Amino acid sequence: MSSIHNPRTRLLSAAATAVLATLAALSLSACGDGSGVRDEGLPAGASSAAATAVSASPSVSASPGSGSSLPKDVEPASSGSKPAADVPAVKTSAVRRSGRTGTGGSGTGGGKLVTCQGSTTKTVASPLNRPVNHMLLTVTNTGSAPCALYGYPVLRFGEAQSVPPAIEASRPQAVVTLAPGESGYASVTLAAADGSGAYGHTEKSLTVFFQGRTAGEQAPVAAHPSLPAGGVYIDDSLKVTYWQQSLDDAVSW
Repeated sequence: MSSIHNPRTRLLSAAATAVLATLAALSLSACGDGSGVRDEGLPAGASSAAATAVSASPSVSASPGSGSSLPKDVEPASSGSKPAADVPAVKTSAVRRSGRTGTGGSGTGGGKLVTCQGSTTKTVASPLNRPVNHMLLTVTNTGSAPCALYGYPVLRFGEAQSVPPAIEASRPQAVVTLAPGESGYASVTLAAADGSGAYGHTEKSLTVFFQGRTAGEQAPVAAHPSLPAGGVYIDDSLKVTYWQQSLDDAVSW
């Protein structure tokens, strides 16, 4: 049997082939870099899973002004700042400092400034050859905090009911302060150098009281420095300097 081909059938077959070729071409697109072709479509079986994965992830805009925004529960971090939890707390502390002048040390150390007294100092009484009939008081801070020597030493020789007056001209410009280990000084005029003093006698004990910051205030603990074995001779010329920062200033009176 001979086969008869209808021209119209051939035309339809050719048209169908062209359509199929066009559809195949549309399913493939050339890569932008010219390296080949890329399949733009997804397999039918994977399309639903891919759509689900895409819809589950939040959309975050990578460029400002694109119309997208961060999720409502996300706040942008400020530029150049750290979270408060990462910033360490800063503690400050202050130490009182004296504005005094003098040739001694700084008068400051670790801790708050306190009043010098017998329990935190060592006091030594040393008779001087020059000036004659004078005695030097040396107070050394043996505590752990700086202390202040206010005013002048209040002295009681033996059982005396009165204390020697201070030499007002010896008042320093500022309060003498002692860092731990530092010393302050005062000199005592025991008797008149020319023997003109009255009521001369010998005393064998001495108590040194420390003044407080305010007038009339006194530190609770006094000092009891030793005197020479034979005691010291005093008369009514007895007087004392204010506390001094340097030894030279103390013995100049």
